[in-house]
Amino acid sequence: MAGSRLRDISLDDARDRMRKVMADLYPICRSITGEGVRRTLDRLQEDLPIAVHEIPSGTQVFDWTVPKEWNIRDAWIVGPSGERVVDFAQSNLHVVSYSVPVHATLPLAELQRHLFTLPDRPQLVPYRTSYYVEAWGFCMAHARLLSLEDGQYEVFIDSTLENGSLTYGECVIPGREAGEVLLSCHICHPSLCNDNLSGIALVLYLGTLLRRCDMRYTYRLLFIPGTIGSITWLARNAQQVARIRHGLVVSGVGDAGPVSYKRSRRGSAVIDHAMSHVLGRSGQPYTLLDFDPYGYDERQFCSPGFNLPVGRISRSVYGTYPEYHTSADDLSFVRDESLVDSLSVVVEVLDILEHDRRYVNLNPRCEPQLGRRGLYRPLGGGIDSKSAELALLWVLNLSDGSASLLDIADRSGLPFAAIRDAAEALERHGLVRSQPEPN
Repeated sequence: MAGSRLRDISLDDARDRMRKVMADLYPICRSITGEGVRRTLDRLQEDLPIAVHEIPSGTQVFDWTVPKEWNIRDAWIVGPSGERVVDFAQSNLHVVSYSVPVHATLPLAELQRHLFTLPDRPQLVPYRTSYYVEAWGFCMAHARLLSLEDGQYEVFIDSTLENGSLTYGECVIPGREAGEVLLSCHICHPSLCNDNLSGIALVLYLGTLLRRCDMRYTYRLLFIPGTIGSITWLARNAQQVARIRHGLVVSGVGDAGPVSYKRSRRGSAVIDHAMSHVLGRSGQPYTLLDFDPYGYDERQFCSPGFNLPVGRISRSVYGTYPEYHTSADDLSFVRDESLVDSLSVVVEVLDILEHDRRYVNLNPRCEPQLGRRGLYRPLGGGIDSKSAELALLWVLNLSDGSASLLDIADRSGLPFAAIRDAAEALERHGLVRSQPEPN
């Protein structure tokens, strides 16, 4: 359906397809490398033409080195009675990610040095990693740990840590202009639904929507392992990042909390302005956060050597809710209405980015006569007549080449859609002219 508008979106279809992909991906054991990442990208390729890149272990990427590839087949702990007290087959969170292989028999006191629990949340299994230190460990519910009897325990981790590659996915959707919008999500967590799968599902669905539309910008979608993935992508594309006009990291967009947006390092990028405008007019609670050098991959895209206009959208901020990085972050934790609302916010922001321009009034000496041009009537889109007329006057008055449509929307207090429609109507009648975007 080429030529469709981005705003022509079926929320029911979006809900069902995002829920389906999360359910399909939830059982897969992912990490920053390995077959779990490949299986995840294989599933995503069913919906979107994603190019898969393999970067060999040992590749230098700025100050980092692409690590060895990790894969796991099985893991368990058997207690003195012969019972499996921990079983990777029941939950892939039970093994510390990147655990080296081990097969040993240990007394409980020694084993406990390799066990990780959450005493304050005794029923939950935590998520832990050991990416850059060769070690091994298990995660379990603290209540289960307290029930373990003294004695000898057999531990087994059937894993490999050897030279291979780091895998990431990339989908480029061409637009009318070469300038790019970057959309990024991380694919390195195992069975964690909000802090991993919600971002993947949203970006994937957005990609299928963008491919049906006639877009101004070229869209680059990244499905990458956290930190090392964005560093690797930036190292391989350092000469191309100047094309990026706007960017958004998407993560944790399915929980019940209000939308939170973290501004780019610049703080005043158009993506920051657009997100503030959309959230401010949403009628819903929201949080705007200033940039800090901690968090997800926005900290790599916004590092001083790149300083890209990339913000981050989430709902509850990572680490602030009890389900974060635990077994409670399952499919039931993500709410359909939250996921769809997050998608709607991103769609509205992208619609602003697509249509935000600076105009010059071609008849700047007093108001032109709008009535004889048939412009004093509703412009459609649910905008009432008075708002439509005000939008026309605001665009005419502020279109001196210095103010963008988003600036005019903010100053007038009118919705961006009203200002956009007014500008397009005035341009059709030869009263304003859009300015080319600077390189």
